[in-house]
Amino acid sequence: MQQLIRLYTGFLYAMAFVAGAMLIWLMISVVVSVLMRNMGMQPFAWLFTSSEYALLYMTMLGAPWLVREKGHVHIELVTAALPSNVRRMISRLVAAACVVVSLVLAWKGLDLFLTNIERNDYDVRAYYFPRWILTISFPVSFGLMAVEFSRFVFGRDLMHSGEAGIHE
Repeated sequence: MQQLIRLYTGFLYAMAFVAGAMLIWLMISVVVSVLMRNMGMQPFAWLFTSSEYALLYMTMLGAPWLVREKGHVHIELVTAALPSNVRRMISRLVAAACVVVSLVLAWKGLDLFLTNIERNDYDVRAYYFPRWILTISFPVSFGLMAVEFSRFVFGRDLMHSGEAGIHE
């Protein structure tokens, strides 16, 4: 079991690393595109398309890691004012709601992915690109987010610390 947990954690961190690399690629592609335009050249078609795809993948691949690290946006103002036992209950209820939403989105994403495969859909812009390569990120990412949110439902750690303000 410990090996499976280690493998899962490694996969989660690898996804976050790829998301970070895509952020770097976005910076490079925007700078290159702007420089090419300023020099009177037409930027490569794949440069813009790859940036769009990177925005999607960066978001989807980084989201489960952000949930694990409590890097997602939430407001502690209300939970900080609650008594400890009520805060624990509210925090677990919010995390459970996040699990439900993530599972619904994973299910709908899986349906979209399978529909793209069944219809043999392509994204036709700069190149013919199989659309399922884009939509596979939905069930994977939202499924992993459901797992990560469920850690706050059933584990010792809570999503809400009860400390209002910025703590860096």
